[in-house]
Amino acid sequence: MKETGAFLEKITLHFEFERYSSLQELPAGDLTLMQEAMKAADDAYAPYSHFYVGAAVLLENGKIVRGNNQENAAYPSGLCAERVALFAAGAQHPGVKITALAVTAYPESRKEPEFPLSPCGDCRQVMAEYEHRYNHKIRLIMQGGHGTYIATECVAQLLPFLFTGDALK
Repeated sequence: MKETGAFLEKITLHFEFERYSSLQELPAGDLTLMQEAMKAADDAYAPYSHFYVGAAVLLENGKIVRGNNQENAAYPSGLCAERVALFAAGAQHPGVKITALAVTAYPESRKEPEFPLSPCGDCRQVMAEYEHRYNHKIRLIMQGGHGTYIATECVAQLLPFLFTGDALK
């Protein structure tokens, strides 16, 4: 490789999250949304992974739409809880902004996860699309490890250098 003498610039990114030590510490709106996500997780269809995920989306009009993971023997045919909730909200309430999304998960044993749970890359990209579509940030509330909860004000905190439709123009 030929040495060009170009200066390498390092970029440091900073991310901000709120951490709550228990469910009861969450602000009232976040608490309600997380409780709805928990109800959704209880109804998940997870016969293969035995990992139950629930999501709840808060719309600008105050409505809450729940979703849960839906597995399939043909693994790629299933869908994550976050996308189920987001797509249901988009289909049932077109044009209504999404203001927040809560997500929780647990294994069949109901043993509390030891790690923070956050949406997968596909779900993060879908959230980014909804933020971009409505030019409105989506607050994320996630179940953390050992009874903690983590919140952030937008998907960019989870998906730096996100891809939007603007790149296609």
